[in-house]
Amino acid sequence: MTALGSTPTGDTDPPAPEPPAPDPPVPGAFSTGVRRITLDAGGLDLSALLSEPEQGPPRATVVAVHGGGMSAGYFDGQAHPEQSLMTLGAQLGYTVLSVDRPGYGSSAAWLPEGLTLGEQAVVLHAALDDFRRHYAHGAGLFLLAHSLGGALVMATAAGAEADRALLGLDVSGCGHRYAVVPDQGRTTRRNTLRHWGPLRLYPPNTFAKSTGLVAPVPAREAGELARWPELFAALAPRISVPVRLTFAEHEAWWRHGEQDLADLAAQLTASPRVLVERQPDAGHNISLGWAARAYHLRSLAFLEDCLTHTGRE
Repeated sequence: MTALGSTPTGDTDPPAPEPPAPDPPVPGAFSTGVRRITLDAGGLDLSALLSEPEQGPPRATVVAVHGGGMSAGYFDGQAHPEQSLMTLGAQLGYTVLSVDRPGYGSSAAWLPEGLTLGEQAVVLHAALDDFRRHYAHGAGLFLLAHSLGGALVMATAAGAEADRALLGLDVSGCGHRYAVVPDQGRTTRRNTLRHWGPLRLYPPNTFAKSTGLVAPVPAREAGELARWPELFAALAPRISVPVRLTFAEHEAWWRHGEQDLADLAAQLTASPRVLVERQPDAGHNISLGWAARAYHLRSLAFLEDCLTHTGRE
């Protein structure tokens, strides 16, 4: 496999060294029915987790996209049996595909500096094309994302390559006005508190169970953090599917006062339906908290609305 963006060398050049193989998954690290797969994103391998319904073909596919410094396992939380979006979606008849974004998981060895948002969107689109060629996906794709993953799915939906397979977007923990100035993704005690909020919002052993989910934020991704407000302003008017945005009660990265949220929704001018909601008793990492099941159920209810809107049931 050739790394994305690389160029062939001449015959006399020594072969490029192979990147180190990703560590194999730890047995028992995923919920029952969840397995690891690899997607071909235009010559770049993207690792992902997949969960499919046991009975019959899927009604639709939820594509889950993690945030900065996390990985695909974010949507298969192990601290409590009811945390996992992967298992809940499959129980309700959906396929759930949780992808490791470019620069994370298996692609981290090939992309140690990561990719820009626009480059990530191209890669994600190619990976989803590969997924649809090889797996049953039902009525279409529903993009569900957290934090910086929300920026990626918005860029994907706004791109020229977005197609009719896209049913809608559901994004948590991603606004358009920072509450604090981004600091290139550095890990500090203050940033950790912003990510999690009060510890009572999370089941016991959450941090022990989450150590395998954490990954470094690639440099090129971190370098774009400060530009997100201007990027959002350019992308938002080009998103033409239903959008739901959720902010945790204890969200600390984004401004989410009433005027902030009204302005956020107003910029999604091409979307036929925009919902902006709050998740009580939750911190930024909603899908790892006690509120995970409630949030996931509301997300899947919005997917049901999208299926009704498109008439693809």
